[in-house]
Amino acid sequence: MSDYLKMVQRKLAMTTPTGITERVEMPAGLFPHQAALTAWALRRGRAAIFADTGLGKMRMELVWADVVQKHTGRPIMIHTPLAVAAQIAAEAAKIGIQATVVREPGEVVPGINITNYDRLHKFDPSIFGGVVLDESGCIKHSDSRTFRLLTDAYRDTPFKLPATATPAPNDWTELGTHAEFLGICTKQEMLAEFFTHDGGDTSVWRLKGHARQVFWRWVATWGAMIRKPSTLGFDDGAYNLPPLHLHEHHVAFEMPMNGMLFAAEAQTLQERREARRESLADRVRECAAKVNADKAEPWVVWCDLNAEGDALAKAIPDAVQISGADDTETKERRLIDFAEGRVRVLISKPSICGWGLNWQHAARMAFVGVTDSYEAYYQAVRRCWRFGQTRPVHVHIFASKAEGAIVANLKRKEREAGEMADALSAETQEAVMAAVTGSTRETNTYNADKRVSLPAFLRSAA
Repeated sequence: MSDYLKMVQRKLAMTTPTGITERVEMPAGLFPHQAALTAWALRRGRAAIFADTGLGKMRMELVWADVVQKHTGRPIMIHTPLAVAAQIAAEAAKIGIQATVVREPGEVVPGINITNYDRLHKFDPSIFGGVVLDESGCIKHSDSRTFRLLTDAYRDTPFKLPATATPAPNDWTELGTHAEFLGICTKQEMLAEFFTHDGGDTSVWRLKGHARQVFWRWVATWGAMIRKPSTLGFDDGAYNLPPLHLHEHHVAFEMPMNGMLFAAEAQTLQERREARRESLADRVRECAAKVNADKAEPWVVWCDLNAEGDALAKAIPDAVQISGADDTETKERRLIDFAEGRVRVLISKPSICGWGLNWQHAARMAFVGVTDSYEAYYQAVRRCWRFGQTRPVHVHIFASKAEGAIVANLKRKEREAGEMADALSAETQEAVMAAVTGSTRETNTYNADKRVSLPAFLRSAA
C-alpha cells in the first residue's frame, strides 16, 4: 500500500515555485489583473501567462523583467515577433521602465533588452538572468527549429516567462512545449501522464476523463489563463469590446474538381486547397471591389497564398504588400507606415504579420484565404479587435462555395477554444490569487480510507 500511495502522490505533485518569495510592489500603471498575474509569475520564477489579446501582456512582461533584473543583477532579454520590439520599448517608457531595442551583442545593456526572434543566434544566452518570450505561440510545435533553439539556448536561465494569448483549441502539444521550455517536463512526459490515443490514430491525443481536473490543476501551477479580468475576480470595464461582425462572401466559382462531372463541396484539405487556387481570381476581384469602394477606412487584407497577395496588390492601387521574400528592414518600415496611418491598406499573411501588433486604428479586415489554423485566424482578427478599439470591427471572408461553411467551422473552433479556456481559468483564479495574498494552495491529496480486498479467485489456496 505504501508504494501505491507514493505513486499517487507523485502523480498529483504540483510544480513548486522557484521565484521571488518576498512581496513586490507593483507600479501604479498596472491594472489590478495585470498586477496579480505579474506577482504570481514572479513568485513562480518560471511561468507562462496565457492572457487574451489586449489584456496588457506587454506591461506584465516589462514589470516582470524589471523586477527580475534588479533581483538577479543580470540583464534580461525579451524576444518579440517582427516589428514589435519598438512597440514594447514605447510601452516601457509609458510606465517609467527603461528598455532598449538591441540588434547586436555589443548593444546589450545591464537592464532590459529587446530583440526579434530572428536575431537569437547573435546573442550569448548565458549572460541573461531572465528571458521573456512575447507571443510565445511560436514555440507551439515541438519539431520546429524555433522551439528547439529557444529551449536549448535558455535551458539554464533561472527566470523564464513565455506569454501568449489563449492556446489553440485542444492543441495539447502547445501546453506541452511551454512546459518543456520552462523545464517542468517534456511534452512526451505530459502526454503520457494525462492523455491517451483514440483508435489507431497516434497523432490525436485525448485527455483522460478521470485526469481532467488533475490536469488543469497541474497546468495552473505553472500557467495562468485569463480571457477577461473577471477571470480573477476583477471588473472587466473597458475590456468589454465593441461588436465583432463576420461577413461571409461566396464567389460564383463552381468548377468541378478531381474530374467530377458536377461541382461539389470540398471535403478534404487537398480539395479545399484546390478550390482556393481555382477561385483565386474571383475572390481577389470581389475583395478588391469592397476595399476600393471604402476609401475612407484603413483595411487589413489577409491572404494565404503568394499568388493571392500579388494579385491583391495589383487590384488595390493604394495597398502595400508584405511578403516573406521582403527583407526585415522593408517589413518593419511598411508595418510602421501602416500603424502610423501613412498606408491605408496592408496586405500580408497571418504567419508574417498576425502576431503582437496593435492596429486599433483599423476596424475593417478581409480574408481572401483562410487557413485551417484557428489560432492564426484568431490572432489575425485580434490585431484590430482588441483593448483600445472603440468601433465595431467588420471581418469579411471571401471564399468559393466549394470551400464549405468556413464561418461555421471557425465558430465551432471558437467554441472549443472557449471550453479549454474555461477549464483552465477555473483553476487559474485560485492559483494566482493565492500568490497575491500569500496563502498556501492546497493540493488534492489522496487519503485511502478503506483497505483493498482481493476477490476470492485471486486468493491463494494455501
